[in-house]
Amino acid sequence: MLNEKWQILSTSNAPIEFVSGVQKITGKDAKYCAQLLWQRGIKDLDKLPGFLDDTQYQPASPFVFGVEIEWAMARLQQARSRQEKVTIWGDFDADGITSTSVLWDGLGQFFTQYLQLDYYIPNRMTESHGLNCPGIARLAEAGTKLIVTCDTGSTNLEEIAYATDLGIDIIVTDHHTLPESRPEVTAIINPRYLAKDHPLYSLSGVAVAYKLVEALYQTLPDIPQQPLENLLDLVAIGLIADLVELKGDCRYLAQIGIKQLQKQVKPDTMTRPGVAKLLNYCKGNGDRPTDISFGLGPRINAVSRIHGDASFCVELLTSKDPQRCSQLAEEAELANTRRKSLQKDTINRVTKKLQQLDLSTTSVIVLEDPQWQGGVLGLAAGQIAQEYGRPTVLLSSGGANDDGEIYARGSARSVNGIDLYQLVKSQGDLLHRFGGHPFAAGLSLPMTNLNLFKQGINQQLRQQIDVTELIPQIDVDLVVTVGDLGRDLFDELRQLEPYGMGNPIPKLLIKNCWFKNAWNQNIQDNRGNKIQYIKTTFKIWDETTKQGFPGLWWGHYKDEIPVTGKCEAIAELDFNTFSKQYEIRLVAVRLTSENSWLNSAMDRSLSIIDRRLKPQELDDLEVSSTKTNIMQHCPDNWGNIRREYRDATQSGRALVLAYTPDAATDVAKTWQKLVGIAKYLVRTQKKVSKLQIQTQLNIGDRSFYLGLNTLNQAGFQHIFQDNLYQFSDNREKINLELPTYIDRFISAIEEEKFQQQYFYQVPLVTINQQLVR
Repeated sequence: MLNEKWQILSTSNAPIEFVSGVQKITGKDAKYCAQLLWQRGIKDLDKLPGFLDDTQYQPASPFVFGVEIEWAMARLQQARSRQEKVTIWGDFDADGITSTSVLWDGLGQFFTQYLQLDYYIPNRMTESHGLNCPGIARLAEAGTKLIVTCDTGSTNLEEIAYATDLGIDIIVTDHHTLPESRPEVTAIINPRYLAKDHPLYSLSGVAVAYKLVEALYQTLPDIPQQPLENLLDLVAIGLIADLVELKGDCRYLAQIGIKQLQKQVKPDTMTRPGVAKLLNYCKGNGDRPTDISFGLGPRINAVSRIHGDASFCVELLTSKDPQRCSQLAEEAELANTRRKSLQKDTINRVTKKLQQLDLSTTSVIVLEDPQWQGGVLGLAAGQIAQEYGRPTVLLSSGGANDDGEIYARGSARSVNGIDLYQLVKSQGDLLHRFGGHPFAAGLSLPMTNLNLFKQGINQQLRQQIDVTELIPQIDVDLVVTVGDLGRDLFDELRQLEPYGMGNPIPKLLIKNCWFKNAWNQNIQDNRGNKIQYIKTTFKIWDETTKQGFPGLWWGHYKDEIPVTGKCEAIAELDFNTFSKQYEIRLVAVRLTSENSWLNSAMDRSLSIIDRRLKPQELDDLEVSSTKTNIMQHCPDNWGNIRREYRDATQSGRALVLAYTPDAATDVAKTWQKLVGIAKYLVRTQKKVSKLQIQTQLNIGDRSFYLGLNTLNQAGFQHIFQDNLYQFSDNREKINLELPTYIDRFISAIEEEKFQQQYFYQVPLVTINQQLVR
């Protein structure tokens, strides 16, 4: 990550009586377990048994969905009695595939598969998420009278109306954001209609599908030949693979689903040979959530990312034919290895484009390239969002619609608690299609709208958040030593599994450590071919142990691990079922700062030194000049000064305020001076930095970017590359509204000068209160 902030979530220990209560409930040492529970707001000892032990949890009835679930039951019974054809409309990601599989197996107890019951999975490459009219038309031709959606459909109002016109009824099971008014469907089962504190509110698509089947099992209990519990392994896979909060019934279903999943590795209890084969490929026993999040989930998702069509994944998860499942599992494994290589290549290409962005003014990263593979853009967007601390939208363009217009399609991922769905929705007028939830979204838009989309979505977020505060952050749960690592700590932390949204895998901070035996290698696919995807293995040491503890770092080279000096590391503790050893997965590492004086017991006021109006005293500072950053340009907002302060303290330096009031200037002449700079740079073809222009004009960030825009209206075009600006003359295309842009630029400078007066005079104690917390 770039200049990420490491944040210890809590410095206060859980009360002794709470630790004792947790230890009494678990019957085990509970120091770290109790601390995690306390930090995460799980403080009610009376409810804790149901959180830790699924046998003590009371799940909600599927009939809490009220009249909607009753309407769904009535329509399904009608379809069964009339021998109508029912088609499951699924989705191509892990949640959608497992949802389809749950309905295929579950409804298959009531409808004859392939005769009365069928399923349809859209192609990721050609159809995207959700219902679509061409697919509905094909189902109508095949005789479908009822569509049951899963993990999709809530907002497909146009497509629902089209199906109705063709004589097809629709039951929607979904968990995505709702439309403003109820869609005209037979029934809609969506937990978003429930209260946010309801135990079913956070269900994923597969869990909603399961609740529908559960209701049918209770409505017609004498018909099913297979126990309802046989579906739970599929439910666990979809739940943990999707971005939903594992609380309430969500957590309960994941817990009991993992128990069912464990049965797949034993020949005498195995019911799904395809799942068993996938577990074999990812070297998992099915007893850990990580077997899903790092194993099964990525392999299921990879099929549509690489091939587009993921229909065979339903057969892979539900077929009883071991030979056929072995063939399909190998296809999924090969798709996943191809996905890893493609993802790494895409990240490299995205990173090159990022070098052309000025991140100091970018609140939402929006990038497009016609060569990018659409299937991995969501994964790449998630990685970039985490690394740069900003919501990220990655789009691939190419190919025209029937109207001849070129569209860009892609994925978006959020970070830092920003509601991505609402952010994208704010630009809805520019989009062709979009859908998703607060953490992830898919979208498409005409290429002609792309620049407006970039400007609009950035402006929308800037109105909510100071862009200077958008830095990557890693939240640390616990501070431990290398001596703490191992079975005892693993068993204690495992009591909080399954981990997921709202209950993330604990991040452990290890201080004053060092590394040995670092080695990186390309991983291999199941045919022995090397994949361009790196992992580094190592051993970590500190003063508390006489032997190193094993670990690995996915996607990183050994050169990225310091070989000299003491470090601080953030890691997750895991058990490797293949090598039968406990190990850490490294998340981040950095050298321990030699300038730790700034964070010591020394007077924290030394982190800010005031030399405003006294530049002549810069030679007489309280600390060595080698341990200072000097701020000579007066800020016009707290964001500017916070950024300077953060940059100084992260490098172990003090921030010296050394700006003085500028001589009185005619701000109207600043525009003339900016034009003169542009003409000079056009003539000489020299490249300049943002700071060089700002220094010449003595202006801040907002005025600088307004100035660039005004130059553009005046016919001076610019490109930004390698953090430098280069200008060209295109003044035959001057905007007739140029005077309005000039007035805005001048007004911004005047406002900036007015704001700066405050920062010349504000007392140092006020600055300390704002910055040193």
